[in-house]
Amino acid sequence: MNYAVIMAGGTGKRLWPLSRQKRPKQVLKLLDGQTLLGRCFERLIPVFDVRNVLALTNAGYADLVRENLPDLPSNNVIAEPVVRDTTGAIGLAATILAKSDPDAVMALLTADQLIEPPEVLQQALADAFTFISSNPDALITFGIKPTFPSTQLGYIKCADPRRCPKCRNTVYSVEAFKEKPDQETARQYVESGAYSWNSGMFVWRAKTILANLQKFLPEATEPLRRIGAAWDSPVQEKTLQEWFPKLPKISIDYAVMEKANEVHAIRLDCQWLDMGSFAALADIIKSDENNNVVVAGASELLDCRNDIIVTEDKGHLIAAIGLEDIVIAHTPDATLVCHISQTERLKTLLERIEQHGRTKYL
Repeated sequence: MNYAVIMAGGTGKRLWPLSRQKRPKQVLKLLDGQTLLGRCFERLIPVFDVRNVLALTNAGYADLVRENLPDLPSNNVIAEPVVRDTTGAIGLAATILAKSDPDAVMALLTADQLIEPPEVLQQALADAFTFISSNPDALITFGIKPTFPSTQLGYIKCADPRRCPKCRNTVYSVEAFKEKPDQETARQYVESGAYSWNSGMFVWRAKTILANLQKFLPEATEPLRRIGAAWDSPVQEKTLQEWFPKLPKISIDYAVMEKANEVHAIRLDCQWLDMGSFAALADIIKSDENNNVVVAGASELLDCRNDIIVTEDKGHLIAAIGLEDIVIAHTPDATLVCHISQTERLKTLLERIEQHGRTKYL
């Protein structure tokens, strides 16, 4: 059977103070009152039975995820005791699914991406499941057709295109994964036509990814075996708390994808956005006549240009005069004001806030 796993554990530090340790970016209502998590779930419902959708998140976010996905069965929200990067989340989901359904095929999707139109992803998922049915050892990732030479995204080099019977999309072999490049290298990647952005979305059999983890990351085998043996038993939670933290903290790209042989890709030609920063808002929210991006119930801007102004408080007025290339992000207890070019320093700012003992604002 086919399953979807939504990975919803990211915090989104680059959207502080809107996103916090207790309120991650995927539940921010920045999209006409909708959340990224909600949008992700809506994209999957035409493809999956809601009972076959899981959401993995940090223990502190589990109730928030359930609140934002009221149609998802409560037990389908899996709370990770600690952060163990994508490999831990994927290994846990694969272990749970393989125990209940030895033939489970799972799609991994992240909660903080925007994909338009959704039908492009839905068709790609259908094609991936078709390909896996004939190639059970395959690992499929999804590449995004790049629209500019981004230096903030990883890249996938695709080769050997093949037509898959009953598939609308071409399936490629993945020749290489490339980390975030410099500007000139990114330009060469895009101009070559052989590279796609790495979306961080995957499809594979649960048993196949577990076999690859056993081969390439053997230290994950015993923790996952223990968790699987205890799942749906009276000691499920106790075993999860004890053994999940023992999983290596590593991304699935490093742990498996860069080492495995049967890695394939389907390229998506769509509007795609990894919602990781304030600048990304400019790609999804229509700007005013002065190129200001405003997410606010009330605002008054006088001689302001190229600004990003955000608040979820519809009763709060944001007023500004003569600002250019500035970010203003308002919340009830903290407000960020900075130049757009300085938003990459948010991590340093948050470290400074923590050093000064102001952890309640994090």
